[in-house]
Amino acid sequence: MRTASAARALLALGAVVGAAHVASIVAFCWSAASSIAAVIEGAPLDSMGMLVAATAASVVARALTQAALDALAARGAARVKSQLRERAIAAIDRGGSAQLGRRSSGSLATIIGPGLDAMDGYVGLYLPQLILTVVATPIVVGVLLLADPATGIAVMLTLPLIPVFMVLIGWATQAMQRSQWEALQSLSTGFLEVVRGLSTLTIFGRQHRQTARIAAVTDAYRARTMRVLRVSFLSSFALELAASLSVAVVAVSVGVRLIDGAIPFALGLFVLILTPEAYLPLRLVGARFHAAADGIAASDDVLDLIEGDGREGGADAPPAPTAPLASATPRDGETHDVALALEGVGVARGGRAVVSGLDAAWRRGTLVAITGPSGAGKSSLVAALLGLVPAEGRIVLAGREVPAEERLARIAWAGQSPELTAGSLEEVVALGSEHPDPALVARALALAGALDVPLTTVLGPAGQGLSGGQAQRAAIARAAYRALERDLDTIVLDEPTSALDAEAEGRVVAGLRSLADEGRLVVVVTHRPAVVAAADEVLDLAAIAAGSERWGRDARAPEVIAR
Repeated sequence: MRTASAARALLALGAVVGAAHVASIVAFCWSAASSIAAVIEGAPLDSMGMLVAATAASVVARALTQAALDALAARGAARVKSQLRERAIAAIDRGGSAQLGRRSSGSLATIIGPGLDAMDGYVGLYLPQLILTVVATPIVVGVLLLADPATGIAVMLTLPLIPVFMVLIGWATQAMQRSQWEALQSLSTGFLEVVRGLSTLTIFGRQHRQTARIAAVTDAYRARTMRVLRVSFLSSFALELAASLSVAVVAVSVGVRLIDGAIPFALGLFVLILTPEAYLPLRLVGARFHAAADGIAASDDVLDLIEGDGREGGADAPPAPTAPLASATPRDGETHDVALALEGVGVARGGRAVVSGLDAAWRRGTLVAITGPSGAGKSSLVAALLGLVPAEGRIVLAGREVPAEERLARIAWAGQSPELTAGSLEEVVALGSEHPDPALVARALALAGALDVPLTTVLGPAGQGLSGGQAQRAAIARAAYRALERDLDTIVLDEPTSALDAEAEGRVVAGLRSLADEGRLVVVVTHRPAVVAAADEVLDLAAIAAGSERWGRDARAPEVIAR
């Protein structure tokens, strides 16, 4: 209601049209009952013209108002989805790469695509029926009380049975539907990851194992869907049974009083025709709630994306940066330019602190290796350095504290996944450059050990045409080109040699060493012993997590250099 204005308009217009629809139902029941009673009582046909005309008019009015409700619901659902999708995409745009740090691209695609499409049932069916129920039920019960107080009281006593059944069954359905929605997200994310790595899997002959895994997840999703359908059918049966028994109670009461002559035939028939209309809206609300369960489960993630993750910086964003620092504190009493300093840096993921209270300072001309087991927080620390995720503490570049949104302009970097674009190799390496320099591209490729890839190579979408190792070296070359062209002091690489053999890794390490020797700080996240051995300094996040006082070392002289 707060996020999509079309939902508010849907409720307002739906209430007005719903009131007209209920009026047409009451008019039909009264005119039809009066016409039937007149025929049975032997009234002349020429005296029934008005009753027949009123019945026909009420039928037409009921059909038109129902059509109006359906059209309003369809249009409102389309507008609500459009507004939510627009705001969700804007939230992802504001969040930038930080969104992909919190959610996988497969999960985001599922939320924006099938997730919002599933809200058709919620916005287009459930909400309009809910409006109609809120309007229709009190009016119908009120009319029954005025026409026949005994019937009205019987309806009021039996009517709560339907919401009770709805709540009891709804609890079970909601839990099952949430599980089904999570299974769909898992299936989408897994399938996307398999498609991305299909070429690598094929090279190593492992593609068939992924087929079995996707088939298993798909089968689990099918089983969950069938369980949800089973509960939905059972809930519909329970609601129909409750409504049927309630109408039967009224019918028996009216029949007994008709035999005793305590109620006119026309009034009794009117009450019998109108009573089911008191239960019908609630029954439909229950049925459409289950039909809309997909949309209800998805709406939580959609609104969380828009209202939570979409806020710039996130809910846990660090405070605004303070005044620039004159310089960073030198280590070991040395006097040198510090390219990057961390002061009390902490990073949290999923509500858990993965890095806490980290202090470090690295000078230009240094090759730093950040290591540790998977899950130690290496990639999270890199994301914090780049300003892609919120972080506590201070991150200082070249003596100045730089706001998170400006760090990407001050750091050349390459992530774990190459994420290459289509085009010639020269265009891919010089991505973002207004005037690409072929000589600089060739030098960047040499530093990345990628001279075996011809400059004339044309890449397809997502870097198609290169092997995994070649794509990785092209990404390193792109980072090197950016640093060379813009004279950046700091280069950050996340697992740059994970897909390389020893020979190719040696060429990459030599290129990184050359970049550091030119006076740049090169920070490498790695598991590879060759890279760790070539580093000037090593930051072991596992040692920090264990509370070790010795977390940094000089590779050439093993001594504590920072804490």
